[in-house]
Amino acid sequence: QVQLVESGGGLVQAGGSLRLSCTASGRTFSAYAMGWFRQAPGKEREFVAAISYSGGRTYYADSVKGRFTISRDNAKNTVYLQMNNLKPEDTAVYYCAAAQYWGGLIERPRSVDYWGQGTQVTVSS
Repeated sequence: QVQLVESGGGLVQAGGSLRLSCTASGRTFSAYAMGWFRQAPGKEREFVAAISYSGGRTYYADSVKGRFTISRDNAKNTVYLQMNNLKPEDTAVYYCAAAQYWGGLIERPRSVDYWGQGTQVTVSS
């Protein structure tokens, strides 16, 4: 069993930055590819970014490329999402995800083993 706890959400003006963190407890963190998803009101949950087990590979949704950066620190059991140049359309609940299979995060259909509880990000115009 893996528990994921997100933090770092909040209210920010358009053009601003936030850094989300997700700390895992339980089984070996490095055995999981990690990702971030988001869900806006009335919309389906969508993929944002993913990072491989050692951090050597990353993958981003087109909507966040060049603005968001995913990273991980396996010694701290933590994955991060640095979000720059935020836009009102980035407003959503952001969820951390863990998957034993890398493709489970980036391929359809998604296959996620564990989810965090979510953290709200609100970007005002």
